[in-house]
Amino acid sequence: MRIIPFLISSVSTIILIICLNIQWSIGDKKTPVFGSFLSPQHGFWQNAEPVGESFNTSVKLPGLKGKGEVYFDGYLIPHVTAASEADACYIQGYLHAKFRLWQMEFQTFAAGGRLSEVLGEGKNGAYLRYDRSMRRLGMVTAAQSSLALMEKDPAVKSDLDAYTAGVNAYIGQLTAGDLPLEYKILNYQPEPWTNLKTALFVKYMAYDLAGHDNDFEMTNAKAVFSKEDFAKLYPATQDSLDPIIPKGTHFLMPANLPKAPATADSLYFNNTTTVTTGEMKPDKDNGSNNWAVSGKKTLSGRPILCNDPHLSTNLPSIWYQMQIRTPTYNAYGVSFPGAPFIIIGFNDFCSWGITNSERDVRDYYDIKFKDDSRKEYWFNNHWQEADIRVDTFNVRYGQPFYDTVATTVFGPVMFEPAFSGLTDAGTTHSYAVRWKPNDPSDELWTFSRFQAMKNYDDYKAALGGFSTPGQNFVFACKDGVIAIRQDGVYPAKWKGQGLFVMPGEDSSYMWQDSIPREYNPYMITDATDSDSRGFVSSANQLPVDTTYPYYLGTDFPMYRGLEINRQLQHLNSITPADMMRLQTDNTDVFAQMAKPLFLRNIDDKKLSTEEMKVLDIFRNWNCKNDPQEEGPTIFRYWWAHLDQDIYDDEFENKPQPIMRPFESTLLEALLRDTAYSFIDNIKTPEKETLPQIMTAAFQKTVADVAEAGRNDKLSWAKNKGTMVRHLLRDASLSRTNLPIGGGLHCINAARQLHGPSWRMIVQMTDKTEAYGIYPGGQSGNPGSPYYDTFIDKWAAGLYNPLWVMAADEAADKRIKWVMHFSGN
Repeated sequence: MRIIPFLISSVSTIILIICLNIQWSIGDKKTPVFGSFLSPQHGFWQNAEPVGESFNTSVKLPGLKGKGEVYFDGYLIPHVTAASEADACYIQGYLHAKFRLWQMEFQTFAAGGRLSEVLGEGKNGAYLRYDRSMRRLGMVTAAQSSLALMEKDPAVKSDLDAYTAGVNAYIGQLTAGDLPLEYKILNYQPEPWTNLKTALFVKYMAYDLAGHDNDFEMTNAKAVFSKEDFAKLYPATQDSLDPIIPKGTHFLMPANLPKAPATADSLYFNNTTTVTTGEMKPDKDNGSNNWAVSGKKTLSGRPILCNDPHLSTNLPSIWYQMQIRTPTYNAYGVSFPGAPFIIIGFNDFCSWGITNSERDVRDYYDIKFKDDSRKEYWFNNHWQEADIRVDTFNVRYGQPFYDTVATTVFGPVMFEPAFSGLTDAGTTHSYAVRWKPNDPSDELWTFSRFQAMKNYDDYKAALGGFSTPGQNFVFACKDGVIAIRQDGVYPAKWKGQGLFVMPGEDSSYMWQDSIPREYNPYMITDATDSDSRGFVSSANQLPVDTTYPYYLGTDFPMYRGLEINRQLQHLNSITPADMMRLQTDNTDVFAQMAKPLFLRNIDDKKLSTEEMKVLDIFRNWNCKNDPQEEGPTIFRYWWAHLDQDIYDDEFENKPQPIMRPFESTLLEALLRDTAYSFIDNIKTPEKETLPQIMTAAFQKTVADVAEAGRNDKLSWAKNKGTMVRHLLRDASLSRTNLPIGGGLHCINAARQLHGPSWRMIVQMTDKTEAYGIYPGGQSGNPGSPYYDTFIDKWAAGLYNPLWVMAADEAADKRIKWVMHFSGN
């Protein structure tokens, strides 16, 4: 009889072993393989780092040419000393891999259209559609062509090779227990790093920081609105604009400007064809602030430079903070895990920061194919052969997927009847994309030279090789010079070019040339310049006024720039503490402009007692989006209802996608004319007035406020729910409901999933004085005490002093651990 319990036990054991060694499906997600995930020797237990764990070690690595040391301070920030630039890149690659390997690789999988290899097809094919979009856009081919250009420069190739060798040196040491947690959750292994992966990451940044392209949305709007209404809904500029380069600046007129084709009116501006696509886009509000004040406005008499790039608030953090010292430079700042060099920071002579230029460098062309094979398309009065490639997607948990992509003289076909993007709505047209980052470029060359630059001439020379994504580079130097340049290679367009989908049947609508670099907007000054305003700044607004000779497009945010310039204009004897207050300022200048309009036009005689209580909260609000305030919540609800009540009747049943007017458009229209034509609801027989619409919108707001109060989401911080979210969107690996104010139109532009990703302030005194903070931590391991180290201080608007370790400070008490590097 003993055989029966034995058989039951054996069968149970076998079933358990099988269950522990397969992935289970739960909805559209997969579990880890529990056997390996729960293994005491190799599973997630091994990712728990005890507080006080030592990082002291000596490492011998193949390919490292000299010796190097890494001194970690108490925040796990490495201070690297290397014998050469190549060795510095090697050690940087090793450190990036040691602390951020999964993040680095996952981001290059996203860039290269390979997420479905790791995550499967996704719900409704979402991951596969994303992958197809990235491949069709040209991310891989762009990275390949740019890498070929990078590797033609011996210095850049040496640095890339060294960085890749450093990453792979760490990967080669990994054991199963050392694998980052996410590999264990998803049950896959890291690949060897390559120079191409770094190039892919650089192109991913070009994608994420690309300017706005609303070609399809604007094409549909043009098709359904009259010219008069279109001009009201989508004005080219804003009344309140305060550009990067001060108004009235004189610009030279180039000898030749691009000209619109003769058929522009008939085939382009007056074309009423509608389009259907589901275009994938980065966050439309990716932006940033940067500025520098000259010594004439500072207490020290030296420049102060400030930068806070606004990106997705992710865990692991976008940035990795470090200092790198070589015989030729000593640089401190933040780096991108996945690429060498300090990207935003300072050295012993200069400091630099970056904001997005917001320029449109992606246009679409309507292609006429001969037949469904898409092997030939009509161009310049004949059938021209398309280049055909087949992309293979090795979809996890499924069969390989093959995507046939045709490439034209304009670029790859992004959308067609066989692929309409992220929408299920089909399209009968084929649209090729012309995207500036598809051109070969070498942005790493610029950053490699930033590390060692000593003056304005070095800064300008370094920017001479920068192409894309176009950025506003702010600069300050210890010799007193401050400057800002909007640099990159931008297509020279005739007025309105690229605002809509363009005809693709001949060459007349192609980009004609690039704007000569000497015409890129810039400003330079120092403390001795009595005629200057004493500062330079940018916040993604339109860089110039209408005197600039080239067409730059539309849709530039303006309110942060307006407030920055207003405050800098009035500040004097400025200190770093003043700049901290400015970077974290929660003033909502958009609300400041709208609030009097709202209060003038609400009919409070029609409000109930409860509604009056809500109105009184709004009336007494100081237009600061502080965490505990209820005014910002009321305002955002009220604004949303006002926008809907004014525009929804006009936009209902219109072809999708379609462009909604910008917030600045509606506000400025109402400030100019309270009889704005769109106030009237075209579905009713009566003619509505602004007070009627304003009051009705407020009454809807009161219902939202009551609901928010019941859910304890009336205070601004709780209502917007700022979080720092893990890249896998797992709440248990994220930090949620952070007590931070700010918002879209505030200098402190913290929103739910987006905000200041790195706040930096640098005073260019003889001994550099610098401060910084980012919403994350140095380690990408959720089991590490250094995973989210800085988040609470970041949310509270606090900063850490940035310690630039001197060469003779190896025994400083701030050093907690040391890693010694040498070659084999």
